[in-house]
Amino acid sequence: MNREGLLAELKKVGISQIRADEPLIRHTTWRIGGPADFFAEPESLIELQELVRTARRLELPVTVIGRGSNLLVLDGGIRGLVIKMHDKFSDISVHEERLTALAGRSIVSAAGIAVKHGLAGLEFATGIPGTVGGAVMMNAGAHGSEVANILEFADVLDENGELRRYNKDALRFSYRYSILKDCPGIVVRAGFALNRGDKEEISQRIKKWSQKRAATQPLSQPNCGSVFRNPEGDYSARLLEAAGLKGLRHHDAQISEKHANFIVNLGSARAVDVLWLIDHAKETVAKRYGIQLETEVRIMGEHTSGR
Repeated sequence: MNREGLLAELKKVGISQIRADEPLIRHTTWRIGGPADFFAEPESLIELQELVRTARRLELPVTVIGRGSNLLVLDGGIRGLVIKMHDKFSDISVHEERLTALAGRSIVSAAGIAVKHGLAGLEFATGIPGTVGGAVMMNAGAHGSEVANILEFADVLDENGELRRYNKDALRFSYRYSILKDCPGIVVRAGFALNRGDKEEISQRIKKWSQKRAATQPLSQPNCGSVFRNPEGDYSARLLEAAGLKGLRHHDAQISEKHANFIVNLGSARAVDVLWLIDHAKETVAKRYGIQLETEVRIMGEHTSGR
């Protein structure tokens, strides 16, 4: 089936926001990325299920993104169907000490709702620029805590469009990892078990962390968040800075002058420029310190020829 035919079949699902050749530069926090063959923004679980089932019938691979942080889309773009789980898939509720949110809800917003209800445990996420779904998938964390500490369950849509509930143990959490990084499945909803806390104390912790983040991270420049995972017993930023890499520039991609574990887009950087910096940083740190840095950022899509 040709592209026009595939698009026509996808549109039968009834979603208004479905397009071909969508530039993913519009949907990543790095402002980098080639086009998606097909792109959809479902507004309900039913729409999402129908999309997944239709894509499977059409033999189209499915890629899910949220707010586009922690993601490098290569310059050749992504083949198949890209599904964006964002603002229109973001209902949230609080019952006693459980907070339940759909996957498209900003994790920062979810943390703010928890504070308003006097619930502690999610405030570590106030500096994480992603969605609930992405946070669960990668076991996002900061300030000594992580999703694995508070997750009660995650509802996951499998490749057949069937909904399955996973408890925390089934997700096999470890540092910046859950089983969902290796298995097909889309986080639809997550439930967090929180604790009663003092609103003022929680707010003060958030204020302190937010001030530190603003002082040490390049928030005003397009970036993906942390590029490398921290090696055991050390920090990637410290190693990168000690190796003299802070401020290193390749075309319009630059290792941030503010925080060495961030790579920023100075204007028209492409994925190939970011990859050059990543590879150079890995090689330099390995030669100097014998430590192999591992990327935290997800790299998706296909390369294109030339710069």
